[in-house]
Amino acid sequence: MSRPIPRIVIAGTWSGCGKTTVARGLMAAFTARGLAVQPFKVGPDFIDPSHHTAICGRVSRNLDPFMMGDDEVLRVFAGACEGADLAIVEGVMGLFDGVDGGFVSSTAHVAGLLGAPVVLVVEPKGMSGSVHALVRGYSNHRPGTSPAGLIFNRVGSPRHRALIEAGLDGKALGWIPKRDELALGSRHLGLVMASEVRPDPSQGAVFGEFCDLDAILTIARGAPPFPEPEVPPVTKPRRTRIGVARDGAFCFTYQENLDRLARAGAELVFSSPLSDPVPDVGGIYLPGGYPELHAAALSASPFLKGLRKACDDGMPVYGECGGLIALSRSLSAGGEEFPMAGVLPARAELTPKVQALGYVEAQATRAGAALSPGLALRGHEFHYSRLECGRDARFSLSLARGMGIADGKDGLTEGDTVGSYTHAWFTDAFAENFARAAERYLRT
Repeated sequence: MSRPIPRIVIAGTWSGCGKTTVARGLMAAFTARGLAVQPFKVGPDFIDPSHHTAICGRVSRNLDPFMMGDDEVLRVFAGACEGADLAIVEGVMGLFDGVDGGFVSSTAHVAGLLGAPVVLVVEPKGMSGSVHALVRGYSNHRPGTSPAGLIFNRVGSPRHRALIEAGLDGKALGWIPKRDELALGSRHLGLVMASEVRPDPSQGAVFGEFCDLDAILTIARGAPPFPEPEVPPVTKPRRTRIGVARDGAFCFTYQENLDRLARAGAELVFSSPLSDPVPDVGGIYLPGGYPELHAAALSASPFLKGLRKACDDGMPVYGECGGLIALSRSLSAGGEEFPMAGVLPARAELTPKVQALGYVEAQATRAGAALSPGLALRGHEFHYSRLECGRDARFSLSLARGMGIADGKDGLTEGDTVGSYTHAWFTDAFAENFARAAERYLRT
């Protein structure tokens, strides 16, 4: 069985060429036309999907073969496209940049899995005729991945465009002029989140003016019918409640992780640690985010005191990166020391340079929260902080790949609380463990 799913992948020649700007612009333009646009992001990024979701009104999903596996990429894509008129997939880095410089988890890899035509974003800064060599290189580098069309971003002037058009070998679908207002602000972990910027209603109009939307839609509709993947596991009856932190300090979540917890029978209760008390739940998930930007408010919040008590009572709590910091004794940032929950025997310190960036492969060595011995996890780490752990520190994750907290270890553990630098892609076993632990806690 298969069904038509109009789809395109927006790829880039390199990071910084304007791939995100173009993807957002096209999403806005087609949404303004009245189409239901389903957005996706290749790779482990949390920030770009927040902008996709705000623009399209549909939750953006990550597609990452390394973390998910090829079959899961197909399942997530097909499931999310229900009711959509068009799927737009924003790529990652350059078209062919995958794990360790290879093909796996590259934009080209995902485009091939999806059978989706590629639109290549090219920034012709400092080039005119030389851009043709660049385009031909991308077109001929790997069989089956030749771009179906090109969008030139930050074109300097009409004269610049005319120079590029002369002798162009490829279909130009757009010529975006250089406009500073189209770019988003950034900071140490990347672009700002969607909740921190005001929507620009004119963005779709700009891309409608400078891109051939009809031609792009025709290319997307020309994608072959999409094969129906296996149906995901049936959602179990509601059996417990798991609290999920969600605010400006804790905003890095994969939607599929939340869906897995729900399928395992957990009612998800969202709250803000910056302002709310600990909810009445059987377990707590503290995702990553920007606790360092809200350190004073977080330190003074009633949530941390309630969190300490809940952990002492044996509630299963799982924290990732920012969540790990919140569970620690203190956070040093901006020359100040802010007390945190004090559950885990460690002190966190914000650093001016990145401490870890890349994929993670981990195996649980002890039980705790959602972990059980031997459980395998894959994920991603990216942080500008480090932890000084006490002598009594115990770890639950051994890393075959990645930095972790220290010496290839991650998952700092105290009782049934686990804090990790790894942003994990939850497996069914992980979600089941977490739901079972939360159910057990509520019963006792």
